[in-house]
This record gives sequence, structure tokens and C-alpha cells, in this order.
Amino acid sequence: MKITCTYKRIGIIFCGLLSAITLHAQQWLPLYPDTVVNSRHTPNLEIETAKNNSVSFEKVTVPMVQLFLPSPEKANGAAMVICPGGGYANLAYSKEGSDFAQKLNSFGITCIVLKYRLPNDTTMWNRNIGPLQDVQQAIKLARLHAADWKLDTNRIGLMGSSAGGHLAATAATHAQHSYIPNPEGVRLRPDFLVLVYPVISMEDGLTHPGSKNKLIGADASPAKVKEFSNEWQVSANTPPTFLVHATDDNLVPVANSIAFYSALVKQHVPAEIHIYQRGGHGFGMRNSNPEEHWMDRLEHWLKDNKWLDK
Repeated sequence: MKITCTYKRIGIIFCGLLSAITLHAQQWLPLYPDTVVNSRHTPNLEIETAKNNSVSFEKVTVPMVQLFLPSPEKANGAAMVICPGGGYANLAYSKEGSDFAQKLNSFGITCIVLKYRLPNDTTMWNRNIGPLQDVQQAIKLARLHAADWKLDTNRIGLMGSSAGGHLAATAATHAQHSYIPNPEGVRLRPDFLVLVYPVISMEDGLTHPGSKNKLIGADASPAKVKEFSNEWQVSANTPPTFLVHATDDNLVPVANSIAFYSALVKQHVPAEIHIYQRGGHGFGMRNSNPEEHWMDRLEHWLKDNKWLDK
């Protein structure tokens, strides 16, 4: 199997690794083929916590991706890069990453769960853009290896929950800028966007303060606040978007999703929003109504917009 790769030395090993594992699901891969961008190269102090069959990560400094492949008979060429939430302080990896991936596999979607770096001045030169660089690199990775993973490069989606939703929305609304080396000119805009109880804004009274403080700081300038308030960054080029939120979310106000949805409508971007009366924050695949499954609504939206067409 031939893979085109412009990187040398470590990059050659990386490409060979990708060739060797293309038929195996749930494999961990390095996100970058060589040097991690915007990294101070500090010791790796990552903490992995496993509790009640759920895994989370703290102090992530070495970004990775985990590949989840659907069964060959269901695979339809669509892919989803998934960004777990955690307030930019940790990653709820199972509940908002691998659990979603396994469900999306049943739709025929190949999933790339991103273990992105958490913003920290001691581990990166610019903490504001470190996570954004990682999600752009994950999208690039999917498109570079589309032939090997049997993906349609025009059906690469991006999904994020909570602070991971802020990250996904930022990548979608800032896709005109490349924050990573991209000599191949790979398109970094996702084709569709799924936001689950997302942090959208950095504006006081609307944002999740913990996410804002970790990413840009409590005393960020008005210009910086606007730059990372994605309701102000929506354009006609923002991807079609599916949003889900609960009215009684007491951590990330539902007004975040409403503001983003309203901006999409204003720009005539196709969008669908589901707001539930109850569910709180961090409900993952479940909400308070055991007979209502928002992932079913998502599947219908994906089908309606032809993202699942073979």
C-alpha cells in the first residue's frame, strides 16, 4: 500500500505505521508525524483516570488520535473527528469520545477521537491556539489518509461536546486560517458540524467561566474575547450544523447553542437544533427522557443531508 508523505525520518515510520493498521479499529496513532507544533517539550505528566468503565485524561501534552472503524459492510465513507469536553481542564474521553464513536460506527461512520492538548502556558508557547492546532491536524490527517481508511474527503465531519464543542465550533468558524504547517494545502474546513451542549461564547454572562479562564484567561482583551466567541465568527462558509442542548443546563447556558444557531440562520447556513426541557449538562448519549434518543435525531439529520450516502 502506498501512502504519499512529505515528512522525512520519523515521518516515514509514521506513514508505515498507518499502512500497517488500516484494517484494525480502536488503534492509537500519533497526531503529528514529527515535532508537535507550539510545544515547549516539557516532561509528559499526563494523568489517565479509569472509573466505572469510563476513562478521562488530565494534563494532556502529547496529542493522539484513536481510530474507530465501522464494520466493512456498514462503512459508507463518511468520517467524524470527535473532540471530548472537560472545560479545557480534562477530557471526558469515554462519555464524549469513544462512546460516541462506537455509536457513530453503527451509522457507518469512521471516527477519529482526538486526545487534544489542554491549554497550559508551561507546555505550549501560545495556549490560546494549541487545541485548535490539534483539531486542524486531525482533520488534515483524515484527508491525507482518506484512501487508506476508505473515506470521502468531502464528507469529513467534526463533533464536540461542552468545551470540546467550543473547540469544534472554533475550528469550523476559523477554517480559513491554517494554524499548522500545511504545505500540502489540505482543506481544513470540516464538511459538517455536530455540537453537543457546546460552549460557544467567551462573553461574560454567556460563557462557561472555567473554559474561558483555561483557554484565554479571565482578563482577556475584548478583541480576544470576540475572536474566540464563535457566535461572532459565523459566516456563509460555516459548515451545516446540528446542535443539541438542555434548557436546564446550569454549567453552559443553552443560550450558547441558541446564539450559534441564530447566527447560522442569519448567514443562511443549514442548521438543526434540538433543545430538551431537562437533561442538565454532560448527558452524553442520554438525556432525561429514556424514550428519546438525540443520536437518532442526529442520524436522521445526517441522512437527510446525504452525509451517509455511499
